[in-house]
This record gives sequence, C-alpha cells and structure tokens, in this order.
Amino acid sequence: MAPDGTKGLASNGRPLESVWDYPRPPRIEPSILLVQVEFAGQQIAESRRTHRVLETSHPPVFYVPLADVDARFLRRTSRRSFCEWKGSATYYDIIVGDRQTADAAWKYPNPSEHFAAIRDAVAFYPSKVDQCRVAGEIVVAQAGDFYGGWITSEIEGPFKGGRGTEGW
Repeated sequence: MAPDGTKGLASNGRPLESVWDYPRPPRIEPSILLVQVEFAGQQIAESRRTHRVLETSHPPVFYVPLADVDARFLRRTSRRSFCEWKGSATYYDIIVGDRQTADAAWKYPNPSEHFAAIRDAVAFYPSKVDQCRVAGEIVVAQAGDFYGGWITSEIEGPFKGGRGTEGW
C-alpha cells in the first residue's frame, strides 16, 4: 500500500492485490488476461477465457476452459480431493513424449452451484509444469503446492502454504 493509503501499481501497471483482501469463502471472477501453460516444449493450455478463484491468504488459481486445453496430454489419475467450497476434484498427469509430471492438473467436474463457471475447467500447479504465464509474465509457484496459487508481480503476500503457515 502506498503512503497515502492507496494501493500501488505493479511493474506491469496493474493495481497491486493483497491476498489478505480476498474473501472467505472464495470469490470467483472471469479474466481476459492471456493464460498459458507449457510443458516439455508443448503448449498445454492457452486462454483469454479463464476464471480466477480468490481466497484469503492464497494467490489466485486460474481455471482454463477444457476447450482451451490440449487434452491429448492429460491422463486422469486416481487422486481425488474435496474442497468445502467447490466440491470434489479429479486430477491429471501431464504426459508429453517421454516426460511426465504427476497430478499436475485438476478440475471440478460437478462443482457447487456458486462455482459452476469452473465446471470442467482445468487448473495447473505452476511448480509441476515448465512454465505458466499470465499476460506474458512468468508465474512463481506458491510454496507448498497444496493450494496451487499463481504468483505474479501484482499479487502481494504473505501467502499461506509455505513451511510454518499451516496454522494461519
């Protein structure tokens, strides 16, 4: 925050966002920023039709519509998880040639009504792919991988997920 109480600007000119201003329960919002995911020299996803999920203390997670994901590279795994807000998630390995990254993506096939916009949209762990970008900026992975947050220059922490943050 700037000395005058207003939010500053990131190096890309967009306003800074504090993850501590995000709500609980989480908010979902559409985004037209270009989101790209690459692994093993292949573009796995590219979209300007994503949704961001914003939750207190977590960097945003971008959900890419399945139509904008190259599903040839996804293989469903047996892993499942449950979110009290979104519902049950299924997971996917990404496989390109001889390279594989386990449980690198997930989706909510039947999310709760409030999160219906992400039905069958795919989210990716930035730490499990070669590169994620938002509007051309390379994303930094959220520590701990539990939340899968995408950190860009306009997102301010501290972020839950790293060592010692479990009790926040």
